Amino acid sequence: MKLGEALTERAEAARRVEQLRARINGSARYQEGELPPEDAAVLMTELDQVLDNLETLIRRINRTNATVPVDDLGTLTDALARRDVLRLRHAAVTAAADAAAGSGRGHLARQLRSELKMLAALPVAELRERADGLAGQLRELEVRIQRTNWEADLLD
Repeated sequence: MKLGEALTERAEAARRVEQLRARINGSARYQEGELPPEDAAVLMTELDQVLDNLETLIRRINRTNATVPVDDLGTLTDALARRDVLRLRHAAVTAAADAAAGSGRGHLARQLRSELKMLAALPVAELRERADGLAGQLRELEVRIQRTNWEADLLD
């Protein structure tokens, strides 16, 4: 099995866990004289099985991520850490540019000449350019990660 397939299975298992939780919660209590919509005990057994399989899958994915190389970035785990930080950096730079530009305040910070003028404390154009560069780096890295996911075999 390829790592990409395992990641898809992990996402499906996580969705299944949430579905089972909702069904269990809807069947855990019922009114006297009525029947519960489903057998909560059976659902709990199914949930345990899905979670056991999910744990095994996550262990294998993590083991693979820690071993598989991604070009000059180190392991896949290193690449994922880089991606996470690039996302955070991009979000912070974009938010700073928006704040400096006055986004969210209607762009008209003063309406009368007697009101105080708002000034940008940061260079908006430079921040936007930096955010664009970060977005490009993020896209390139994401492609490399995805390619590795579909080329790497899942470890046991």
